[in-house]
Amino acid sequence: EVQLVESGGGLVQAGGSLNLSCTAFGFSLDDYAIGWYRQAPGKARQRVASTDYGQGGTTDYVGSVKGRFTLSRDRAKNMVYLQMNNLKPEDTAVYYCAADWRGSFYSSVDDYDFWGQGTQVTVSS
Repeated sequence: EVQLVESGGGLVQAGGSLNLSCTAFGFSLDDYAIGWYRQAPGKARQRVASTDYGQGGTTDYVGSVKGRFTLSRDRAKNMVYLQMNNLKPEDTAVYYCAADWRGSFYSSVDDYDFWGQGTQVTVSS
């Protein structure tokens, strides 16, 4: 079965860190652009970070997380990560990873072929 599975969410105090993981089953992430999105209650899904497919591409972050979040890939494990440091209460949301075949860091939300089920991140003040 083709799917993406996120893990690593949880409850953390402001200033803390979490490392979200996203594992692909049934396909290789090498041919896919990756996006991390989040959705807070009552708000639209927001792109947090995204990267081109292939190696050596561009990784881009939304302004509010630049310098705090890092997207990375582990090609051997067919996984991607979102390292989140210095978390703030406004980072509270459900976080999703998504994969877009032969896509790019500027793929839109409608371009993504696969989505994970989401993992909850809650940051207390």
